[in-house]
Amino acid sequence: MNLEMLMNGYADDSRCFKIVDRITASQPQQIQLKGLHGSAAPFIVSAVFSHASASQLNHLIILRDAEEAAYFHNTLENLTSALNLFYFPSSFKNKKNYRLLNASHVMLRTECLTRFSNPMGERVGAIVTYPEALFEKVVLPKTLSANIISIKQGDTIDTVSIYEKFVGYGFTRTDFVYEPGQFAVRGGILDIYSFGNEKPYRVELFGNEVDSIRIFDPETQLSERKLLQVSIIPNVETQFDSGEKVSIMEFLPENTVVWSEDWNFIKEKIEQQEEDLDIFLQLLKDNPVSAVATEEEDNYQSKTEVVINDFVKSGILEEEIKQRHIIEFGSKSHFSKAD
Repeated sequence: MNLEMLMNGYADDSRCFKIVDRITASQPQQIQLKGLHGSAAPFIVSAVFSHASASQLNHLIILRDAEEAAYFHNTLENLTSALNLFYFPSSFKNKKNYRLLNASHVMLRTECLTRFSNPMGERVGAIVTYPEALFEKVVLPKTLSANIISIKQGDTIDTVSIYEKFVGYGFTRTDFVYEPGQFAVRGGILDIYSFGNEKPYRVELFGNEVDSIRIFDPETQLSERKLLQVSIIPNVETQFDSGEKVSIMEFLPENTVVWSEDWNFIKEKIEQQEEDLDIFLQLLKDNPVSAVATEEEDNYQSKTEVVINDFVKSGILEEEIKQRHIIEFGSKSHFSKAD
């Protein structure tokens, strides 16, 4: 049996139709899937995600840890070949340091949030994540949309003003760009590595006019393809204050279905994050220097300020999840009865 036949078997299963029927209802549904083994869960998620009757729904899939989430995301990509599946990691380099950031993780979070910030009532896609990533608040959709810099071919730009804006948005000027958050200027060429794109952009200027825009490989410096327009996204983890941030559940569109592997376990891990944050904030208060790693690292970025309001408590997340359709596929149920 090949993969296509196996996927069709799941898609045509009456139980899959029943799930789709319930999550397209107006009132929040709580569903528990029992007896799943091996890769059954990603197959079911893929079947529901691809179902025509559920084509307008977004999905948030919460796994127990980062490794499981990455594996689940990769499996969904292989099963569906969809381009709107997003891996949403924690922005930090380790679980107990709430200042040291991982640049590649910030980029993945920013790309995801940018896509979901302006859904226009239609499906955006599916997010795969884990407890530590849920613990961090995210910037308000309207705030993110209002702080995007758009550059189009043929535009006339004030180079001095836009370079100042880049710096104000958390970008660093360098000789060459190799990670998100950097820009470089050489003659009439502007290289900019947005926080919301996998690779940097090269903008060629003729005077102050945008002559061409390309995506290029930062390692080889070779252009890959031309673009007519790009959006430059600021660092969503450092450029906005707590008043402009909300939980991921509050951020996501109302038509988002939540899938949870084991909420009790997930909640415990978020509660552990709460305890670790309290310890970190106390350490930061007592000795600010010791709370940050001193070694030089390739992806080193840091938050200038860490405040408790940048994070969301597990109890609040739980109450927000209860307002959505939720499907539990772990061995234990928290929200629902067996289905």
